[in-house]
Amino acid sequence: MKTYDLIILGAGITGISVARQKILTDPDCKILIIEKEQKIGMHGSGRNSGVLHSGIYYPPHTLKAKFCAEGSRLMTNYCKEYKLPILKCGKVILPTKRQDYDQVDLLYERGTINGASVEIISQKELLEIEPEANPAIERALYSPNTSVVDSFAVLNKIQFELINLGVKILFNEEVILANPDQSTVKTNRGSSFKYAHLINCTGQYSDRVSKFFNVGKQYTLLPFKGLYYGLHKNSNIQINGLIYPTPDLSMPFLGVHSVRLVDGSVYFGPTAIPAFGRENYQGLKGVNIKDATSISYHLLRQYAGNKQGFRSYAHQELHKLFKSEFLKSMQKLVPRLSDSNLIVSQKVGIRAQLLDTKSNELIMDFLVERVDNTTHVLNAVSPAFTSAFSFAKYILNK
Repeated sequence: MKTYDLIILGAGITGISVARQKILTDPDCKILIIEKEQKIGMHGSGRNSGVLHSGIYYPPHTLKAKFCAEGSRLMTNYCKEYKLPILKCGKVILPTKRQDYDQVDLLYERGTINGASVEIISQKELLEIEPEANPAIERALYSPNTSVVDSFAVLNKIQFELINLGVKILFNEEVILANPDQSTVKTNRGSSFKYAHLINCTGQYSDRVSKFFNVGKQYTLLPFKGLYYGLHKNSNIQINGLIYPTPDLSMPFLGVHSVRLVDGSVYFGPTAIPAFGRENYQGLKGVNIKDATSISYHLLRQYAGNKQGFRSYAHQELHKLFKSEFLKSMQKLVPRLSDSNLIVSQKVGIRAQLLDTKSNELIMDFLVERVDNTTHVLNAVSPAFTSAFSFAKYILNK
């Protein structure tokens, strides 16, 4: 049985960022990363939009607020240092109904406190930045420093860096058993490892893995599917950057929006539609009876209890399964969009959203719990990619 100073479960952006931060500050640390897939980026980290958020949305006392703006700066500097693709395109956030104007003021206040570069712009300024934006918008929020990166380029560069620094990454192995008393884990391929400290960064499976260590018993993950449409290459619609709606701040989702990738292509999305499997990207793939039953049960409880306005949000999102309804949502932001402008995209992701089964509330912030010599990153959803380098310091300190 091999022994490591630090074992990290999961080679997503959080896991590899933790490994990078640790090995840079402690070069003699013997680190093992265990990843169940054959390569990095198969799930959340490789399927996200690549947007580096600025730290506008999050209440100032939260972990997301603390780490987002700094994380964005660190990730931006990393991409520039290693000449990785990055597009500084800016973001506008538009109120789509009258009561949303108060949200614009609130988001401006939050962004300012959180260290983001943000300003309230007039109708004229909005149309100069995004000529296709809804001309009925009287004022909007503008984040000039919001950028987009190539997620895979970042992941691959960090992986290359880690290997050169002596970190071992074990692919195609999944931890299926743990003995916290003996500080050991066993994988599906029969390998066993001993750790001085272990950090659980398994994303879509963090709740399940944490229970091997008697941690996080009150939490379960609910998967939400993010579907996209692409902008037809022959469209006469010109999107210069990112166009977002003001979000429902009672929910952890940002609403369908435009995303301009580093290669210049434009997508619209993602939705936040309940999925019935943690890897249910298409059809019935990634669905099993045990998971689907548990997910359905908790979704129905959320729907019946209507905590955080879940019921109305669910209705709103389910309508977006229909292209016509999806289009209506986007037309509130970009009125000239038409059915022929939208093409079906293969781009799809799963947002692993943590639910507290005691309070029946979706967890809005990052959540990390430590018990003995194990640390568990239980909730690391957006802006986890943006915050990764900053968040990693916190995880290690904890």
